[in-house]
Amino acid sequence: MAIIRRGSDGRRIRSRGVSCNDRDDAIAMSIDSGHADCEALDSQTGNEGNEVAENEYDAIVVGSGISGGWAAKELTEKGLRVLLLERGKNVEHIRDYVNARKAPWEYPHRGGRTVAMEEAYPVLRRDYPLNEKNLDWWAQDRDSPYTEIKRFDWYRGYQVGGRSLLWGRQSYRWSDFDFEANAREGIAVDWPIRYRDIAPWYDYVETHAGISGSIENLPQLPDGKFLPPMPLNCGEELVAGRLRDSFDGRRRIIPGRPANLTQALPGRAPCQYRNACWLGCPYGAYFSTQSSTLPAAMATGRLTLMPDTIVTEIVYNRDRRQATGVRVMDALTEKTTEFNAKVVFLCASTLNSTWLLMRSATDVWPDGLGSSSGELGHNLMDHHFRVGAEGVIPDASLDDKYYFGRRPTGFYIPRFRNLFGDRRGYLRGFGYQGSASRLGWQRAVAELGIGAQFKDRMSEPGEWRIGATAFGEMLPLHENRVGIDETRTDKWGLPVLEIDCAMGENETQMRIDMANDAAEMFEAAGATGVTPFDNEYAPGMGIHEMGTARMGNDPATSVLNRWNQVWDAPNVFVTDGSCMTSASCVNPSLTYMALTARAADHAVNELNRGNL
Repeated sequence: MAIIRRGSDGRRIRSRGVSCNDRDDAIAMSIDSGHADCEALDSQTGNEGNEVAENEYDAIVVGSGISGGWAAKELTEKGLRVLLLERGKNVEHIRDYVNARKAPWEYPHRGGRTVAMEEAYPVLRRDYPLNEKNLDWWAQDRDSPYTEIKRFDWYRGYQVGGRSLLWGRQSYRWSDFDFEANAREGIAVDWPIRYRDIAPWYDYVETHAGISGSIENLPQLPDGKFLPPMPLNCGEELVAGRLRDSFDGRRRIIPGRPANLTQALPGRAPCQYRNACWLGCPYGAYFSTQSSTLPAAMATGRLTLMPDTIVTEIVYNRDRRQATGVRVMDALTEKTTEFNAKVVFLCASTLNSTWLLMRSATDVWPDGLGSSSGELGHNLMDHHFRVGAEGVIPDASLDDKYYFGRRPTGFYIPRFRNLFGDRRGYLRGFGYQGSASRLGWQRAVAELGIGAQFKDRMSEPGEWRIGATAFGEMLPLHENRVGIDETRTDKWGLPVLEIDCAMGENETQMRIDMANDAAEMFEAAGATGVTPFDNEYAPGMGIHEMGTARMGNDPATSVLNRWNQVWDAPNVFVTDGSCMTSASCVNPSLTYMALTARAADHAVNELNRGNL
């Protein structure tokens, strides 16, 4: 792999291979992760004899997060010379996980936030992302502002790896209940694919990424190619058994399905149960661009990675009805350059990919490339959540039991509403993510006590508690939209996005069941002091933004075809969350992976046939 770096004089220079500057640390942390032999790894990533003309590539991938990493891997492994462009800085596996092994007392503010941080990050402060442990991996609000017509919490990660370094790793397949919902209910437009079209690609990406989970045989939540699950703890098992009996198996607690390894894969070690994934994993135990897809692309010798590069426009040839490449700005010098390629993959994250489309081919379509249907920028979705219930598990059989390590997942309760004869006053449904645990010494903060007896009591585990929050599906509504605000610019003088999105009546009605059903289940399982909750939610907080460049069967009503190609430029593929036609209620990243691998396969086949 060639990495375009910054020289001492500020100019870009090309280097080969993967950095092993912190060689001793890499060896110490390898744990069979494949990084111990740095010299051997370097020798595999050269590109000797495969030089290309300056600025000319077979494919350009914009964005290096979950989708971009997969596009780079698939395209290079299929023989293409690929330029991977990332607007943020480089983050190298292991070396740049600077906080991965820090203890809380090693941070100036114990990992929390300060008033100064809140003032500097007015959007990020709205929820948990603002903290000093991984602040460097979140985009700075002052550098990258946006306009909110209605409140929308947009949490972005601008660096190599993007939010693949930060995601919650919950990985679930969609079913035909999801792919058929729009057509069945007359909402928006029909998906151009069904489960059978994407199932082989779910198999494919799960095998490489490493998803742990249990076989459940649920039609609404298809099983996958799983590694052994991270088991439920004893408190969760107790509640799960009671729940199954109370609802005849129609509502059930199952182990969460995270992209955390429970068995080693090549180059990656099993999870160490540290639950510090959001600081970067030196063991490569969770799926990220750095741990999984980027090393695979590196190994081909056909990848050029260029950080600190903002793509500002897709260059479009109106006579050929194709893109010829991209125009970029150096994020440090603001110098502009063009790169040419036969194929462009947009994987810059949902809203950024749409921003880029809107800025491209405006001499042909004033609203941008892909706007001929009138749907570009519309149908923005998220998962609404922060609503559920919690309670106490009062069972003597648990008093002398605890759990092992810090498991980086919890349990999942699959969707059961508006399925199998159940009919509600709203459309679609929701699933729950939650966990059971014992209170620790922190409960003493709210106590008023002194003395040895009090201290002894606080050194023992507290009561068992259980809680769950629901993730509900938002409908794809045309009025939920993004556009470009030409009156404001970012740090680089580029116009910013304007976001106008809100929950509808369907979501508001759903949230009543999301709270009450959780309380009903916990009470049926014997929990006491059960309290439903509905905390503040605004679109974007789920960090599952989807839509704005949807797939469809008709160029008159959609931006992309069934292969993720822009109808108006077939050699431009959009495979991040922008492409989603509806939202389901399960986490979307696994579907992005599968769609990206599928689209890359189609792109290479079309290139080989001479169709692109």
